[in-house]
Amino acid sequence: MKISASVLCAALCAITLSGCDMALRQDMADQPKNRPQSPSDFFSDGRSERPLVENTVAHGAVDDDVYRVAKDYAGYPLPVDEKLLVRGEDRYKVFCTPCHGLQGDGNGMAAVRGMKHPPSYHIDRLRQAPNGYFYDVITNGFGAMYSYSERIPPRDRWAVIAYIRALQLSRNAKLGDLPEDLRQKLVNAGEENKGAKE
Repeated sequence: MKISASVLCAALCAITLSGCDMALRQDMADQPKNRPQSPSDFFSDGRSERPLVENTVAHGAVDDDVYRVAKDYAGYPLPVDEKLLVRGEDRYKVFCTPCHGLQGDGNGMAAVRGMKHPPSYHIDRLRQAPNGYFYDVITNGFGAMYSYSERIPPRDRWAVIAYIRALQLSRNAKLGDLPEDLRQKLVNAGEENKGAKE
């Protein structure tokens, strides 16, 4: 008895199709789950969606950063005073000097030891960049720099920005731009250094 090719093909197709039953197929879309706001017998309140745990923030919740500004923002959302600059210097030394260096020239220890050199704060592009740009970079990161949003609180980010601006000003300051008392201090310090060298 000879079996024809068409009968053999039909038999193979029937066997193949019999294995495609939906009961055997395991698809993640068909798994048992609760849809949002659907009823549930598992919890005593009858809801599948659970209330937020106290002292947690829902994923994707609105940012509570009251100091957040647009990238082109040029001002400061808080008063800049000596206390803010001192705090900024402290936070800068902790978080920024490993890459940016003490003077903001991009020659920190990480850069000296082979990491990518960040740009100097003293180049024209960064001296002219608005404060909102610096805030965005500290918050979200940029290039090889990762985000510091979890490490530096928003108020301290502004303190760091104020200190960076002070670094930029100090590099390009003219003696005539300084208040009289600071000018006199510099002159006196210069004379002391001159006397010590002689």
